Amino acid sequence: MTIYTRSMPDQSPQAQALTTTAEEVRQQLELPGYGGEAVPHLSRIIDATRRSLAPAEREGFITAVGCYLGECLVRTYHGVWAAGPDGSTGVGIAGQLFFNPFFLVKEQLDKGTTASVAAFFASVPWRLADKAAAHKAKIS
Repeated sequence: MTIYTRSMPDQSPQAQALTTTAEEVRQQLELPGYGGEAVPHLSRIIDATRRSLAPAEREGFITAVGCYLGECLVRTYHGVWAAGPDGSTGVGIAGQLFFNPFFLVKEQLDKGTTASVAAFFASVPWRLADKAAAHKAKIS
């Protein structure tokens, strides 16, 4: 059972805009690609920015950095940009999980390293394994 309502075709204008924004962020922040090695750098940038970010810049920062984090999820974990059950934009992975990267960035801005995007990103394989194990137990 898929938990996100629909994936966005890779070439849809919305998916292209998210990917384009992610690349702009990667270049501007000089991040090393979209893999697991880049997300700890991103987490440090979020943490360094959280105290000095002007309220008027907050939403744009969350959107831009969320696009980058989402694209890391797409490329590393073979996800797709998708609409969640609540209509929010995020990343669906393996038809089992849906993550909102914008919410994850906001959480780290609000709570600091206790809500690290790097720790979350590193936990995705375990989250997938737990979902697969739970599904297997249901059908056994």
